[in-house]
Amino acid sequence: MFTGIIQATGRVAVVEPRGGDARLELAAGGLDMADVAAGDSIACNGVCLTVVGLRPEGFLVDVSAETLRCTCGFRLGDMVNLEKAMRLEDRLGGHLVSGHVDGTAQVVAFDPAGECMELVIRAPQELARYIVTKGSVAIDGVSLTVNRVDSADFSINLIPHTLQNTGLQVLRPGSCVNLEVDMLARYAERILNYSPRA
Repeated sequence: MFTGIIQATGRVAVVEPRGGDARLELAAGGLDMADVAAGDSIACNGVCLTVVGLRPEGFLVDVSAETLRCTCGFRLGDMVNLEKAMRLEDRLGGHLVSGHVDGTAQVVAFDPAGECMELVIRAPQELARYIVTKGSVAIDGVSLTVNRVDSADFSINLIPHTLQNTGLQVLRPGSCVNLEVDMLARYAERILNYSPRA
């Protein structure tokens, strides 16, 4: 489980294809690796991945073909948002983020709004119903608050701190992002629509 509060940005340093799967070496940037061991979970652009090895400047992860199909942001050189799995005593500064990306979405606009930037994203139709004004989403693993919703499009204001400390700074119209909707919305839908078989 994660909070969506990014701890560091890194880079995809090596991509080693393995059939349809891949092994990635991620440069950890400023992420404190002192307490990281093989088997630990790290959210990489919002995707919960298991550390399979350590390197002097980062760590290794294996990414399945299914994960590669359902996500984006793992090409050689890509900037990656990093967050270690939370501990029970950690402060929950963002919202509960599972690291199980629901799908990819597309940046429609990324424009200045005062000292901030307004990010407009188009969600897949099947996920749009979970996105509500003032609700939470995770974009490339970053916990964010939705400002407005217009059908499948939604907008977010990014403050300078978020821009300076996450990979969202490199987004442009047409960019692909990983989207995780609020898990509470999914549970609520399941509860409201559940109908046991006779």
